Amino acid sequence: MAFLRFLPQPLNSSLSTDFLHHHHRLPYPQQQQQHRLNFAVVKTTALSDSHPSRTLLDSKTQVFDAVPLLSSSQAYERMKAFRENIKGKQQYLAMYSSIFGGITTDPAVMIIPMDDHMVHRGHGVFDTAAIMDGYLYELDQHLDRFLNSASRSKIDLPFDRESIRRILIQTVSASKCRNGSLRYWLSAGPGDFNLSPSGCHQSVLYAIVIQDMSPAAGAVKSRGVKVITSSIPIKHPKFAITKSVNYLPNVLSKMEAEEAGAFAGIWLDDEGFVAEGPNMNVAFVTKEKELIMPHFDKILSGCTAKRVLTLAERLIEKGKLRGIRKKNVTVEEGKKADEMMLLGSGVLVCPVVQWDEKIFGDGKPGDITEDLLNLIVEDMKSSPSIRTSVLY
Repeated sequence: MAFLRFLPQPLNSSLSTDFLHHHHRLPYPQQQQQHRLNFAVVKTTALSDSHPSRTLLDSKTQVFDAVPLLSSSQAYERMKAFRENIKGKQQYLAMYSSIFGGITTDPAVMIIPMDDHMVHRGHGVFDTAAIMDGYLYELDQHLDRFLNSASRSKIDLPFDRESIRRILIQTVSASKCRNGSLRYWLSAGPGDFNLSPSGCHQSVLYAIVIQDMSPAAGAVKSRGVKVITSSIPIKHPKFAITKSVNYLPNVLSKMEAEEAGAFAGIWLDDEGFVAEGPNMNVAFVTKEKELIMPHFDKILSGCTAKRVLTLAERLIEKGKLRGIRKKNVTVEEGKKADEMMLLGSGVLVCPVVQWDEKIFGDGKPGDITEDLLNLIVEDMKSSPSIRTSVLY
């Protein structure tokens, strides 16, 4: 079997006789026909199906002239090879799917159907929980938010709350992961490619255990990060308070920040007050040593952020803080603060050392931010009330 590889070439390039030149005039009006595309067509023999790891296509340059019809075993082998060839920073240790009613530790079959409405319509919700030293941190708090998001999204539960909780814990147990993260989704389910979920057979629960293999990222965050004011429109409050899979604005905000050499973008709400980051909350320490944080009425109610508000009471007892308050925070007030921080299950308490052109303090993490990070880490390691033990 052969396939063709199309390589765009300059119009006046000198090509070897091994290439077949093909000039195609675009169907424009006569005065625009000087614009042409020039392709060098290279005929190459496809590799044997017996070597699935070698048949992976370079999607940018290679096109099959005859797409192979694969058996289920061949498709599996290619998916397995695809996974093995990915050198990512995360490992997927276990996945649960209510479609096949069990847990798998084979990344090659950690898949979901294309007609699942979470895939093609975004009709799904998700949440997460950190795994530290063999314990799930704030599982119940995250699970409550997960179920509230499902209710607002009009997705019925496939199981009761206790059954979902038990499935999540057993998935972590099967993964053997003692330090990582658990993510889980509730979808309207597969059934068709229509807009309405009325044709879906049943809602579906998915869960996956992830182990991050890039510890250097944590070191960067501990030194402090730069953020910018995001120009990407913030979600409407009705959708912002729901943790759904519709994350395109979040993704674009994150990309915008990275393109500017920053870690994240900071959203402002419709009244111009500080709102949140793309997947974290924001807090400040004022010059009066007051910890302030935006209200949760227009943004996602962060489990980590709420826990930080509780733990911060200890800093008041020690005289390091004078108060804790949720309020409308203006950009001017935020940039005049002594310290700024990002809060979330992925970053915990991440110091911000620069917002746009404003540098906080001496450009190093503030004392209160470091104290709060130490408090949340210690809480994750030792607090019996919000840790769930996993039996391995």
